Amino acid sequence: MKQERSGEFLMLAFAFFEGWFPIFTLLTLQYITPVFAYSFTLVFSIISFMTLVILRKKFTEFFLWSAWKDLLLTSFFISLMFACIYIGLSYTSAGNMAVLIFLQVFFSFFYFNLIGGEKFALIHLSGALLMAAGAIIILFPDELVLNFGDLLILLAAAIAPIANLYQKRARRQVSSETILAFRSIIALPVLLLIAIVFEPLPEWDNMIRSLPYIAATGLLLMGLSKIFWVESIHRISITKASAMAALIPVFTLLFAYLTLNEVPENSQFAGIFPVLIGGYLISRKVEH
Repeated sequence: MKQERSGEFLMLAFAFFEGWFPIFTLLTLQYITPVFAYSFTLVFSIISFMTLVILRKKFTEFFLWSAWKDLLLTSFFISLMFACIYIGLSYTSAGNMAVLIFLQVFFSFFYFNLIGGEKFALIHLSGALLMAAGAIIILFPDELVLNFGDLLILLAAAIAPIANLYQKRARRQVSSETILAFRSIIALPVLLLIAIVFEPLPEWDNMIRSLPYIAATGLLLMGLSKIFWVESIHRISITKASAMAALIPVFTLLFAYLTLNEVPENSQFAGIFPVLIGGYLISRKVEH
C-alpha cells in the first residue's frame, strides 16, 4: 500500500509539471522549428539525467546488456512519440494537445485489454467508449475534417502505451535516470540529422530567445518530471498512471489561459468531460 501511495504522489507531481509542457513547447516553436526544438531540449535533458546517473553511481547500468532490448525499443517509441507531439503542436492548440494525448488511456485499454485479452468489466468498456466520444468531439468540432496537428497528437497517444510498456520492463533491471539518459542519448544524433536535412537552420537571435524555454523544458519538463513518471509506473499499473494523468489537460487548459490567453473552445469543454470521466471508469477496480 505504501508503494501504491508513493506511486500516486509521483503521478500528481508529474501531472503538474507535464501540464506546462505544451505551453513551453509552443513558446519555443515561436522561434525555432519542431525537430530542432526537440533536439536542443534533449541536450538539457541529457545533462540533467547524466548528472543523476553519475551522482547515484549508476553508470555501469549502461553496460547491462540484458536491458538493451527494452532500452532501445523505449528510445525508438519515445522519440517517435515526442517528434509527433512537437510537430503536431505547430498545427494545433495547447488545449487540444493536452486532451488528445490523454487518450493514451484509451489506447492502453485497447491494446492490453481488448486485443491483449486481459479481463475487463462493462464499466471499463463504457469508459473507453466515452473517451472515444470525447475525442471525436474535439477532433471534429464543426465538420469531418481532421486537423493535421491533432492527427499527429492522436498518433503520439497511440504510441505512448507501447513506449511505457518497454519503459516498465527496462525499469525492472535499471534505474529511471539510466532509462531516461539512454533514450535521450540514442535519440539526439538521429533527430539532429533529421532536423539538419529537413528543416532550416535556426538563426542565432532566435536561438537565444528560445533558450530559456528549451532549458526549462529539458531540465524540468522532460527531465525531472519524466523521472516522476518512470518511478510511478514502476509502482502502479500503466493504466492507473495514465488515468491519473487526467489532471494534465486540466492544468494545461488553466496554464494556457493564464500565460497564452488561450480561451478554451466549446468543443474542448464538451470533449474533455467524457474523456476524463472515461479515463476514471477505465481505471476503476472491479471486484470479481
